[in-house]
Amino acid sequence: MALDRLTLSHFRNHAASRLEGSAKLNLLVGENGAGKTNVLEALSLFAPGRGLRRAPLAEMAQAGGTGGFAISAELDPEPVEGGVRREPVRLGIGVSPERPGRRVVHVNGAEANAAALAEWLAIGWLTPAMDGLFADSAAARRRYMDRLALALDPAHARIAARFEAALRERNRLLSAETAPDAHWLDAIEAQLAEAGAALALGRARLVERLSVALADLPASPFARPALAYAPGGPLDAQGLAAALARSRERDRAAQRTLIGPHRDELEVTLAGKAMPAAASSTGEQKAMLIAMTLVHADLAAAGRPALLLLDEVAAHLDPLRRAALFERLRAGGAQVWLTGTELAPFAEIERAAAIWRVTNGAVERLS
Repeated sequence: MALDRLTLSHFRNHAASRLEGSAKLNLLVGENGAGKTNVLEALSLFAPGRGLRRAPLAEMAQAGGTGGFAISAELDPEPVEGGVRREPVRLGIGVSPERPGRRVVHVNGAEANAAALAEWLAIGWLTPAMDGLFADSAAARRRYMDRLALALDPAHARIAARFEAALRERNRLLSAETAPDAHWLDAIEAQLAEAGAALALGRARLVERLSVALADLPASPFARPALAYAPGGPLDAQGLAAALARSRERDRAAQRTLIGPHRDELEVTLAGKAMPAAASSTGEQKAMLIAMTLVHADLAAAGRPALLLLDEVAAHLDPLRRAALFERLRAGGAQVWLTGTELAPFAEIERAAAIWRVTNGAVERLS
């Protein structure tokens, strides 16, 4: 099953854009500011969460428009045995002017919650804004882990939501002027520990699967990262609940919870050098991110239809690394969407790709 048709209405600078006849490799070319990344952002909204820019929904509506927008896509299934083709799956995302902060999701015309999108598509992306991931905050790397884990396990979004809700409630009780009721804290901590243990397990499994896939990679011009999951508390629900109970006095003084998966860290080092990724060169950091993105895309494509969104990924790669990247993309299981300001860097895949030129929010099919 592959995404075949995409329609954008009043989204960013796209008043009405339609992309049909996609391929395994899809290329959007155009000048900076033309609206290429806006198409990738629209695709990223078919995953639970805030999309590749993490922007508020209200900011995505076309300037000067009604304040709402709509995005629709069709997943075209492969023929079943005997050549019979099943009906396409229609996905829709909309925001109304009356409620610009609420995303409305439809699957085959029926309203669904955003988490249901993960049942149909596994989506990953790499953007220039992510180049600073290794030097960014631990919170940014936790969001990164959760996004990757969600692409492998749709249930991860619900687990993370339950944990965040319980964490907010515990922090509210801890910051109250009067001491919270111990029995109420017991109940909240039980919920927090159960969801926290499941969240930590999902992250640990993600890092383990990525580590195995990275270790199995053949020789490549891309730097190989070594990953380690550093938990912010006990990994089992019983142990986490006990740790939370012991930490109540300290947490109340801090007016926040100081132990648990919200303190997790993803540790990345440059394999072979034992050098922290944050201390590696800019080129090495980019190469490690690409390596992680590619192995994750292959893992995601093994379970569900997968999209890989690559924004300006070829711009700063030398010819050797570009060739290695394109070879991996052709061999991988994900449908790929790339952007670039010109066709020249993509000459090796030009004949195999569906290509669109984007100009001031208008999309024209080139091949």
